[in-house]
This record gives sequence, structure tokens and C-alpha cells, in this order.
Amino acid sequence: MTAPARPSALTAGLRALPAGIWALGFGSMLMDISSELIHSLLPLFMVGVLGTSLMTVGIVEGVAEATAAFAKVFSGALSDYLGQRKRLVVFGYALAAFSKPLFPLATSIDWVFAARFADRVGKGIRGAPRDALVADLVTPALRGAAYGLRQALDSLGAVIGPLLALLFMAWFANDIEAVMWVAVIPAFLTVVLLLRCVQEPARAESGKDARPPLRLGDVRRLGRAYWWVAGIGAVFTLARFSEAFLILRAEDVGVPLGLVPLALVVMNLFYALCAYPAGRAADRLDARRLLLVSLALLILADLLLAAADDPWLAFVGAALWGLHMAFSQGLLAKLVADSAPLALRGTAFGFFNLLGGLALLAANVIAGALWQQFGAAVTFLGGAAFATLAALGLLAWDGRARAA
Repeated sequence: MTAPARPSALTAGLRALPAGIWALGFGSMLMDISSELIHSLLPLFMVGVLGTSLMTVGIVEGVAEATAAFAKVFSGALSDYLGQRKRLVVFGYALAAFSKPLFPLATSIDWVFAARFADRVGKGIRGAPRDALVADLVTPALRGAAYGLRQALDSLGAVIGPLLALLFMAWFANDIEAVMWVAVIPAFLTVVLLLRCVQEPARAESGKDARPPLRLGDVRRLGRAYWWVAGIGAVFTLARFSEAFLILRAEDVGVPLGLVPLALVVMNLFYALCAYPAGRAADRLDARRLLLVSLALLILADLLLAAADDPWLAFVGAALWGLHMAFSQGLLAKLVADSAPLALRGTAFGFFNLLGGLALLAANVIAGALWQQFGAAVTFLGGAAFATLAALGLLAWDGRARAA
């Protein structure tokens, strides 16, 4: 009698993940369908419909992401204090859902800024508690798989969203405002899914460790290894500005308006396909090497995007950008969870995202200024330079981490 085939490490990891991780992943996917449907068209809407400058696009994107980062610090610390993370996660998703109708209603850049602000505050409120909840729901041996799955489903949503944008742009004859209304539906479905299908683990429900939400001593307790991880994550973010510039680059090299969202489709398809395998690999392989691989991919992507003179090169650059995200985002989240004390896990994710948000604000402003003054090629060459700096910092982090 033939023995049953043993499941591979990848499928075994998936089967071992609890239902709450899958619900969080599918919730992220639905919200990303909504967000990316809008964001794949938003730079074109701001520049082409509202007449916004590229510098302003960079400022709007940067301030929005920095706002989310600040919110993550307080929501992460609050989730540690309450011992309950689900309420904050659901509230953050609900705020983002209610912001979605503001985009198609916008008649000026001020409206867009308000909508982005509300959307990113919602992201900030949910981000750190959600990442901490993922770690609460699984054993340390499955953290890479759990974060990889969440990133994979999130990225799958980021593939579906721009594809829907392409479909509805054709259906509504390039009426961007009409297409944005479609994004409202999956946003509210996210809230319903999380309310019904995500449960707090027993430790979070007990509330035994409730304490003041944030003290200076707590920051010191996070430890040297954690702060090196947070610093490397910030430099990674500085090297990778908003995908809005990827969209604008696609249009710049000749992609027709109705097909511009394909740039995000390509990027997020490669991200989605590789995020879970990369996360599972992070449970077994050296983290520093995986992060260096991700930086090499980003440098190559930036160089191709700088040199691109036709749509195909731009799409190859977008694919490499997605591979970089797959090899870095879930792994960095795992490293934060591994290096932070259990009682401060939400706070740790909050500060990690704060540093990343500040770096993204700087990166977007720099990218917008470089593009406006010197053109697209210099913008992406600047990104390659920051990625090289991140690689040097990563080598230094490895040595310091071993000494810590």
C-alpha cells in the first residue's frame, strides 16, 4: 500500500495557521482591493483632472503615510494597555471604509487630502494592533508564514484592485470618479468579515497586564536589537517611495491612460506570488541574506525604471519592485515580533511604523522634488542610491545584532 504523500513545508505551514490569520488576511485583501482600485487612478486624477503638481502629489502621499505612522504608535500602545486588539483593528478598517466615498466626491486637492488623511488615519489605527494580533495568534515557529500569508493576500487584493480599475475604466469610458465609487463595496465588506470571523486569543482577553499606555521606560525596554530592526526598516522605506511614482512613470513611458493601472497589477502580482514562500523561508533561513536579496531587487528595479524608454521596461521594473516587497515586508514584521517583548508588541510595531512613515514622508517629498526639477530618471536613481545605503546599514546591523 502506498504511503500518503507528506505535505510540503509550504502547504504544512498554511494548514497550521489558525482561522483568525486567514480572516485577517482576507480582510486585508478586500480593503486592498478597495484602496488600490482608487490609488491606481488617484495620481492621474490629481494631476490630470485637478491639475495638481508632482511636488504636491509627493507631499500629499508623504503626509498621508506619515499620519498613518503617528497613529500606529498610539494605537499599538493602546492595544498593549487594553489587552485587546480586535476593537482597534475593526475601528481602523471602518474609518478607512467611510473615507472611500470622499474620493469620487472630491472637487479640489483639499478634498483629496482630507480623504487620504482619513483613510491613512484608519490604516494607522489598525496597523500596529493587527500586526501584533498576528503574532498573538501563532507560535514563533509560524510567524514568518503568518506574516507572509497576510502580505500575500493583501497583495492579491492589490492585484485585483487595479484589474477592476482597468475593467471599469473601459466600462465607464475613462470616467475616473465613477470607477472610484466601485471601491466603496469591498471596503465595507472588510468590516463585516472582521467583526464576524476574528477572535481575540485568551491572553489578549484577560487584560491582566494592563498598565499606562506608554512610558519612557517602555521605549528603553524595547532593546538594542529591536531598534536596529526599526532603523533598517526606516532606511528600507526611504529607499522605496510611494507607488504613485511608479504609476506616473508608466504613463511617462507611453502606457495608455486606461492601462496605467497594469503597473500596479504587475508589481502586486509578483508580490502576492512570492510573499508567502518568502515568509515561510524567513522561518528557516538567515534574515540578513533575505533582506540583502530584497535590496538587490530594488536597486535593479530602480535602475530599469530610470532607464526605461518603453512600457515593457517599466513593467519589468514594476515586477522587480514587487519581488523586493515580497522579500522584505513580511520578514521585517517577523523581526519586529521576534525582537520585541511580548507585553510591548503593539508599541513596538507602532514605533516601527512611525519611523517608516517619517521615512516615507521624506522619500515622497524628495522623489517629487527630484522628478519636478530633474525628471523621472534622476528620481529612480536616487532610490537606487538609498537602497545601496540600506544594504550598508544592514551589514552593520548584522554585526551589532550578534553583539547585542
